[in-house]
Amino acid sequence: MQPYELTLAAAAQALAAGRLTPTELTESFLERIEDVEGHLGAYVTVRAQAARTAAAQAGRDIAAGRYRGPLHGIPMGLKDLIDVAGLPTTASSRVRADHTASADSTVAARLKGAGAVLIGKTHTHEFAYGLTTPQTRNAWAPDRVAGGSSGGSAVAVAAGEAAFALGTDTGGSIRVPAALNGVVGLKPTYGSVPVQGVTPLSWSLDHVGPITRTVEDAALVLDVLTGRQPGDEVRELGVSRLRPQGVAEDLTGLRVGVPANYYFDRVDPEVAAAVRAAIGHLERLGAELVDVGIPMADYIQATAWGLMVPEATAYHERTLRTSPELYTADVRVLLEAGALVSAGDYLRAQRSRTLMRRAWAEVFDAVDVIAAPTVPCVAARSDQETVRWADGSTESVSDSYVRLSAPANITGLPSLSLPVGLDGAGLPIGMQLIGRPFGEAAILGAGRAFEATRSDGARLAPVAAA
Repeated sequence: MQPYELTLAAAAQALAAGRLTPTELTESFLERIEDVEGHLGAYVTVRAQAARTAAAQAGRDIAAGRYRGPLHGIPMGLKDLIDVAGLPTTASSRVRADHTASADSTVAARLKGAGAVLIGKTHTHEFAYGLTTPQTRNAWAPDRVAGGSSGGSAVAVAAGEAAFALGTDTGGSIRVPAALNGVVGLKPTYGSVPVQGVTPLSWSLDHVGPITRTVEDAALVLDVLTGRQPGDEVRELGVSRLRPQGVAEDLTGLRVGVPANYYFDRVDPEVAAAVRAAIGHLERLGAELVDVGIPMADYIQATAWGLMVPEATAYHERTLRTSPELYTADVRVLLEAGALVSAGDYLRAQRSRTLMRRAWAEVFDAVDVIAAPTVPCVAARSDQETVRWADGSTESVSDSYVRLSAPANITGLPSLSLPVGLDGAGLPIGMQLIGRPFGEAAILGAGRAFEATRSDGARLAPVAAA
């Protein structure tokens, strides 16, 4: 096994024990990038020499007994919306071609403080305003979309080009590409991870979170992102019990909500079957399954778009007036459409969100987590524009991907996507676990129990060398 094939947790243990050095680990990832990046286009830029320098320093610190924790010496990628002092933040857009960050974002500073090694900045759908990331190819099938908007981060992790990466999630942009590339994506509770220094799409819906190979790895990164330190008491997110020392595989007492509506409507049969089988596995581990109704289902998509579109346009208003030609056509259309949303419609969307949050809180009186498909279908072909469902209806690829992920953004609830199998064509299928506010411990615990009792987890995508 090559070092880049290790999970974050396994690599951390090897580094702490002296069986592996940060330089050896980083070189393995850089060699992997040289081998496969030509197929994938996950990175905007790779900073190989700076990564080598940081890895060498991490090695000296660890050898001198200054070990900072499980991310020390671990190579990572950052979505190119996340500021790192002295580096460009392009948002994968010509609008930002000359932009250089003057300071670290809060999350970049926390990761740097934990000793993580930045390999490079990963591609996003322009300004995070899309669900495909057209610059990047799916790690499992290069003729398929990577998902978005954090497609570069998901592909980098799935292909072994980074031990972990950060993404942002406004309508599903961490979880969608994670599901389509067979990796783990976590959207934390709204406000639990700072967004300072991260280019916004929609400030009332934006989240920052990790994309990793395993649920255990996601928990380790989340500890750093939220500012928790090893040994802190479990108060809010409560993820420290998922550290590598041991994981409970008994889910007795956990109440898992199974949606009776919405989440299994217009879903590919193979996706539905794989997710229901995964839910059955949770039941075999001791969880109690509870049928739940998803409230205000008919208003979910309208509410999400009613919030996101005008907020995005407000952020881009000046540039849209002065340099509209710099935007790609799909993003420019959405930004121009946002200018047509009235104040009254925006306020009605805010009111709808308030009612939705209250209704979902009542659902969580009866369950601890909700289990459902992350996306209703696997990765679409790159030239595919619509999805046709069994009832004869059609839906745009982007609308289909955002439909099942948007509720957690509207409500701000934590949501974890994890791989639960492959379809007949060998493409990944994802299940999401949604928890109550600051209920990350429940969804991470259930996800970790699931992956710990399956033999097909933490798989790298079968990418051949370029």
